[in-house]
Amino acid sequence: MKKIISSGMLLIALLSAGCSQRANTYFEKKLTFPGILTSDQKVKLSAYIVPTQQQYEWQQLELTAFIHFGINTFTGREWGDGTEDPALFQPTDFNAEQWVTSLQQAGFKMIILTAKHHDGFCLWPTQTTGHSVAASPWRNGQGDIVREVKEACDKYNMKFGIYLSPWDRNATSYGNSPKYNELFVRQLTELLTHYGEVHEVWFDGANGEGPNGKVQQYDWSRFYHVVDSLQPNAVKAIMGDDVRWVGNEHGLGRQTEWSVTPLNPDINETIQSENQRLKISPTAEDLCSRELIMEAKTLYWYPSEVDVSIRPGWFYHPEEDHQVKSLQQLVDIYFQSVGMNSVLLLNVPPDTRGRLHETDVERLRQFGSYIATIFQNEQLADGEISWKARSGTSREFMMTADETINTVLLQEEIQKGQRVEAFRVEGWIDNEWLLLAEGTTIGYKRLVRFEDAAPSKLRVTITETRDIANIKKVGAYYAPSLEGGQQKETLRKR
Repeated sequence: MKKIISSGMLLIALLSAGCSQRANTYFEKKLTFPGILTSDQKVKLSAYIVPTQQQYEWQQLELTAFIHFGINTFTGREWGDGTEDPALFQPTDFNAEQWVTSLQQAGFKMIILTAKHHDGFCLWPTQTTGHSVAASPWRNGQGDIVREVKEACDKYNMKFGIYLSPWDRNATSYGNSPKYNELFVRQLTELLTHYGEVHEVWFDGANGEGPNGKVQQYDWSRFYHVVDSLQPNAVKAIMGDDVRWVGNEHGLGRQTEWSVTPLNPDINETIQSENQRLKISPTAEDLCSRELIMEAKTLYWYPSEVDVSIRPGWFYHPEEDHQVKSLQQLVDIYFQSVGMNSVLLLNVPPDTRGRLHETDVERLRQFGSYIATIFQNEQLADGEISWKARSGTSREFMMTADETINTVLLQEEIQKGQRVEAFRVEGWIDNEWLLLAEGTTIGYKRLVRFEDAAPSKLRVTITETRDIANIKKVGAYYAPSLEGGQQKETLRKR
């Protein structure tokens, strides 16, 4: 069993660094360096930062869904201003089970519902405001979208999360920071106590001036305390310190995606100052190079979530029915998110009926079927044998048969840290090793694509690591071609 230690015991761990691998000593979620360390020691210790159990379980989900549904669905807007009449909210055929089953059949494991967007309209009958479903004619004012979605998730064993926008353009107290923070805490408390288990709480950083002309100052420490005390198994995302925004809304992860990083959300002046000193933000390309580690005071396990919408907008607009992303686009997004050490959060917005549109449902079906087709046929005979890889070491894997492949999967055992800095994949073809693909980080999962090839065996080389890497799985697969898909790497001789 691994042993989690505090940063206060760091010096002891450092003095026995030569046996750290055997002692299984790790730092859960956070490590603050004392000032006496050399650069090499800091890099080595970064390899011993690991996720919490909640973060690890979240990473395993891989595919999660965003549901943007609210007053904007009925006004045609993306950002409402809070003056909308609640009577406009009147879905004609609301069916939460249709959302859940459509997404589940496509391989998605969790739904995150926009319980409140920036317009302040609440999808549950809150006691904090009249701007909610209770003031609408839907279900004669007795409806509760949050409850019905949660019940559908429970029925089909789908995990459930909420997005509660801190920015509220309807609340008259917004801008009066203490008063609005009290209202927000009450809303958060309602959502986290009335609906059973919540698996992810999603906060964005949108902010603005209140009616009094003052910018609202959010009490993030208090918000964190509410989540941690009421839903201790939930991860806090984006402005939370468990899950990081990838830095764009296009479905693109980084080629080098570290889950270990000095970046933390800007929730107080100390963190803001440190992020500015290191010149890092969620959009930075470099989030944990060796050079950055040398300058950092603290490192965190802070993995990436990639959010993108299946349509141009986040809310449903009928004029976008012909602009639903193609299968090729969704597959490319999958490889650039899940395949680059991230979790994909795909937004699928219900229409004014309260149902996922038929076009979206069909695209989800195609996507789920395609991804399942790739990974149902494993072409390696011995890829699940664990491997402790030092820098520069290689291992060969035998193919199960003379089959064509164009995709290789690599996974680290992240409960023992993220350590691989660079790797290379080669195939034995016509009595020589040809380079199929190469990359940098692996982490929980890395997928690399290349031209169709039929090697008799594969050779994986871990060219650089921060300490002995724990390779959990190597897999080889064939992904059927899709017209317009991303360019694959060409085969090259070594």
